[in-house]
Amino acid sequence: MIKKLYFCRNYYLSMQEIELKSVVKVCQMDELTSDEKHIVEMAIDATNRSYAPYSKFHVGAAVKLDNGVELAGCNQENAAYPSGLCAERTALFYAGAQYPEVGVSLLAIAARGTDGELTEEPTGPCGSCRQVIIESETRAGHPIRILLYGRKYVYVVDGIRPLMPLTFSEF
Repeated sequence: MIKKLYFCRNYYLSMQEIELKSVVKVCQMDELTSDEKHIVEMAIDATNRSYAPYSKFHVGAAVKLDNGVELAGCNQENAAYPSGLCAERTALFYAGAQYPEVGVSLLAIAARGTDGELTEEPTGPCGSCRQVIIESETRAGHPIRILLYGRKYVYVVDGIRPLMPLTFSEF
């Protein structure tokens, strides 16, 4: 990914251009470790429990915690759209509520399109979910390995920064 960043320094309108690059691995399911495959399969299964009567876009997420516990979440829509919640945040918030002192090591995301079939291409997290993943990494003190499932291939990302290189953080 190449982006242009312009900034001003010392009140001069001096522009500089920097290049930001992201590394995303592209692989097949059989190239994942057994733990990674299992978490992806949990995310796929969670798409079946999604409540998405409005968008018909069913998303599942699963996490593996540093202590080995595995949890899943799915998107939950509401007629008052801002009241719904994405699968990623459901899974991460559930993990934080049940195991507040334990970090997340793996996060997998899968989705079913409006046709009810698993998406061919991997589905990435929305901006709000990316920000929550940043906070989860900050709390854990280490990056979370992210697996984005698609029928054609799986994206493997080591930490959220490649998906959101200019992060918002208080720290």
